[in-house]
Amino acid sequence: MNLPNKITISRIFLIPIFLLVMLVPFKWGTMHLLGADLPVTHFVGALIFILAAVTDGIDGYYARKYNLITNMGKFLDPLADKLLVSAALIVLVELGYASSWIVIIIISREFAVTGLRLLLAGEGEIVAANMLGKVKTWMQIIAISSLLLHNIIFALIPFRFDLLALWIALFFTVWSGWDYFTKNSHVLKNSK
Repeated sequence: MNLPNKITISRIFLIPIFLLVMLVPFKWGTMHLLGADLPVTHFVGALIFILAAVTDGIDGYYARKYNLITNMGKFLDPLADKLLVSAALIVLVELGYASSWIVIIIISREFAVTGLRLLLAGEGEIVAANMLGKVKTWMQIIAISSLLLHNIIFALIPFRFDLLALWIALFFTVWSGWDYFTKNSHVLKNSK
């Protein structure tokens, strides 16, 4: 297994650690940042989530720079992104920071695209994420990070940046899903 794939797998292994920090009732108290109180568990959870999200860029960089792109990487990388984002969004719903209907749409798109990827793989086609999918992923990461940090980074903005980012992430999620299905509709038409 090459280095980019190991980095991708490390992203998957960070998910249970993130869940543990966010969902186990540790009594770490709160911290005061930029005029607002933030539970320490949310701060630590956000750091773990951001670290895991950054590995997405690192594995892709190494894969492209050293020509280490593999079919396994093309499959694992988007799967790791989907697992990380889905876990974080479900935690945010449980904590009351994200609307369940938005999360259901986002996760449904992820399942649908994963299913289409499996159909494509059955036809011998491995499709790497396109630019629209990457924008979708990074908008989701920005929205989730802002929500986990209780919008503290953007506290001086006169509107809720975290909620705006979540709506933008929803828009790109739907758009990229539509794009993915329209570009690969041939596999659905030809499927027996």
